[in-house]
This record gives sequence, structure tokens and C-alpha cells, in this order.
Amino acid sequence: MGVIIRQSIKGTIANYIGVAIGFVTTFFVLTRFLTAEEIGLTRVLVDAATLLAALAQLGTGSSIVRYYPYFKDAKSGDHGFFLWTLVIPLIGFVIFGLLYILLRAPIEHAFIEKSPLFVDYYYAVLPLAFFMLYMTIFESNANVLMRIVVPKITREVIVRVLTLAAYLLYAFGWLSLTEFVMAFCGVYGIATLVNVGYLFSLGRISLHADPQHITKPLRRDYSLYTLFLITTAFATAITPVLSTFFISAQQGLAFTGVFAIATYIATIIDIPYRSLGAIAQPQLSQAVKDNNIAGANNLCQNVSLHQLLVGAFLFFVIWSNIDLFFALLPNGDHYAIAKNVVLILGISKLINSTLSIGTSALNYSRYYYFSLIFAFLQTALAIFFNNHLIPRWGIDGAAMATLLAYLFYYMALLILVRFKLRITPFSWPQIKVVGIIVVMFALDAACRFGLRHLYPAIGDSLWLQGAEAVILTCVIALLGVWCVCRWNISIEIKQLIFSTLSRLKK
Repeated sequence: MGVIIRQSIKGTIANYIGVAIGFVTTFFVLTRFLTAEEIGLTRVLVDAATLLAALAQLGTGSSIVRYYPYFKDAKSGDHGFFLWTLVIPLIGFVIFGLLYILLRAPIEHAFIEKSPLFVDYYYAVLPLAFFMLYMTIFESNANVLMRIVVPKITREVIVRVLTLAAYLLYAFGWLSLTEFVMAFCGVYGIATLVNVGYLFSLGRISLHADPQHITKPLRRDYSLYTLFLITTAFATAITPVLSTFFISAQQGLAFTGVFAIATYIATIIDIPYRSLGAIAQPQLSQAVKDNNIAGANNLCQNVSLHQLLVGAFLFFVIWSNIDLFFALLPNGDHYAIAKNVVLILGISKLINSTLSIGTSALNYSRYYYFSLIFAFLQTALAIFFNNHLIPRWGIDGAAMATLLAYLFYYMALLILVRFKLRITPFSWPQIKVVGIIVVMFALDAACRFGLRHLYPAIGDSLWLQGAEAVILTCVIALLGVWCVCRWNISIEIKQLIFSTLSRLKK
């Protein structure tokens, strides 16, 4: 876990620098200068491009991690592995790009009444998806080389800085809406160039093909795996963005914009897993390939525990101060209707980021085809719940649909992983983490109730509410950290804390 912890910490630092930039962009630029409809437009463009890029990969993002151990050879340039990761997604983009163009009429019919602005910029999805596709492919190549930091900086920092610049240029009238959409797409183009430049700088990339290395059994296994992933990608990629499309089609881009703000807040919870999972999955793939079940199980439990630990603390900080946050947000009254969305999506993000490492083990095993069934189950559930809950509860229903789909999906899939692979992400220390977080929430609620009862003036002053939030959050969080160390829940976290304190003393 040493390499994983070090790389994930560096990656997480990059992530949170990006979060800081994204925080300013989302909550003090977008909400002040853009309408909810314009925010909704950028959200639906990104989600549509993300879906198209995921399908166009033809499974390359996962197959890079699964098959790199079969090609790994520094002397031969990994037998031309990088070249194949370029060609296959290009074929996929041509296929699904043409399909997207041909489907314009029915898609336009679904969105024209409530979200005509998306129809106006329908074709902007294509270049945006192309850049997202190859930015992800180059990032996956860097991950298997155990170099996640620069791609993380590119995705989380460079993209966000350039996006902020584009928003400001539009906010101050230097760009028209059409020019802004072009600049928005160009941001991802620049990020793609940065990633490919970094890969070549590592000296491990070769564009020389080595067909002889691809044996007939390997070719057959890869073909079956790719066919499986193409089918699975449709199910797994569409589920996270279904709510955006349903809200846009049924309620309009303004509600999509409000939902997007709430989603961004909840997304903070699973940011650590972007680094932790990226660096752990290549090692998990290697362990599964070597039939090292004990090592794979230990890795899954470690990653799941640390993600739950960090994610739960982040969830505590967010939800305990959510009212203050909306009070400070420009036009916060307009977006405060999404308060319950933050709660529901926060729980969804915590579940997904904590348990998804267990599903990765299944994808890298010889039982990978089982996940296709569960992927379609998740998509069918998401469609069913979105279709029934959004008309009743609006954006709260969309958030609840996501949570219910995740719950059913993970309950079924992790049972299979446990019995087929003898691997589980669950461990006893997680029970202690849940207990600590429950106590933290109860203590926070009791303290705030007591303070408001003794000093009613706190409710009338944002400054006093801010002081209350900072003091209570810090004190209770530190108490929670003390419990984590005292109960030896995570040796790695305990060592990191003591090491940091030792350096500060010096």
C-alpha cells in the first residue's frame, strides 16, 4: 500500500487544488454571472459528451488496465501497446459519432420543448467527446505506468483554470454564447495535448506495432472482453448521466443547472477515490491475473476502508454546514431548493466510491461477463426510478433514483464477487468508521441546537454562523481523527498524521 498511498496523496492534492478552483468557478462565477439555464447547458453538453466518449472507447479504458501486464516490457516499448490504445478508440468514435448524427431527429424531439438551447448546440458534443475520449485514454496509459499526478493536474487543475477563464470571458461579454461553447470544447483539446506530451516524455511510449506478440488466445480473449465492454459501457456510462437527461427533457435546463450545482457539492465526497482507485486498479489487475486472491482481497479492503474514512469525514463537513453554504452562495435562495439533493447524492457518492473497487475486481477476473447483467440491471433501475420519481418529486426524485439504483446494484453484484472470487471490500474497521461518523453528526446537531437555544442571535448573523461552523466542525472533526488513531482503524493514516506532526514540530 505504500506506493498507492504516496501516489494517491499526491493525486488527491492535485484533485483538491482543482476543487478549490472549481469551487470558485461554480459557486462565485457561475451562480453570479450565468443563468441556471446556461449552467444547465454546460452540464448537459458535458454529460452527453461523456456518454459518447465512454461508448467510443470500445472498452479501451478498462482493457488498458487489464491487458497491460501481458504487454509490459520496457525494452520493447511494451510491444506497441500504446498504438493499439490509439487506433481502437478512433474506430469507436467514428461509429458512435455517425450514430449520434443520425439520431438527431428523435433526440431533438425529446428536448426541443423544455431545453431548446441544447438543440441549438447539438453538434458541439462531437468535438467535446473526441477530446474527452483521448484525454481519458492518455490518462489510463499513465495510470498503468504508475504516474497519475501529472494527468490529475491536467484534469483537475489545468482544465478548471482554462474553464474558469472561458466563463469569465463570457461573463464580461468578451465572448458570445457560441464562442464560449467553442472555447469550452477547446479547453479539453488543450488538456489532451498536455497528456500526450507527458506520456512521450516518460520514454515508455512506442508507436511501433508488434503483431507477433498478440497470440491467438490473447487476441480471442481481448475480442471477447472488448465485445463485453462495448455492451457494458452502454449500461454503465448512461446510468450516471440519466438524471441530467431526464431533468432536461421533462423540466428544462434551469432545473438541470440547479441539479448540477448540488451534484458538484456531492462530488467532493468521491474525489479521493479518483486518485486512490486510479493507482490501486493496476495493482488489483495484476493480483487477479496472478490469482493472488489474498492480496487482491486485502487491497480491496484497504482501498474501500480509506475511501469510506475520508469520504465520510468530507460528507460530515458538507452536510453539517449546508445551510450556511447556501446562505453565502450568490443567488443562494434559488439553489437552496437542492438541499435534499445534496444529502441524497452525498450518500450515493459515498456508497459508490467505497464499494466500486470491489466491482473492479470482478471486471479484471475471468468472471467479468457477469457484470454485464448487473450493468443492465442498474441502468434499467435508473430509468425506471427516474421516470417515476422525477414527475412526483422533481430533482429530489432524480437524486433518489440514483441512490436506489446504486443500492440494488451493489447489493447484488458484491454478493457475486464474494462467492465467485472470495473477495469483498467490507471489513470490520468500516463498522468503527460508521460509528464514529454517526457520533460526530449527533454531537454536531446537539451542539448547534444548544448554542442556538442559548444564543438566538447566531441565527441572525452570517458572521456568527460562520464562526460557529468553523469552530464546531474543526473540534468535532479533530475528535473523530483522534478516535481513528486511538482505535488503530488505519495504520497508514495514523503514520501519516504522526509523520506530519513530527515535521511540523521540526
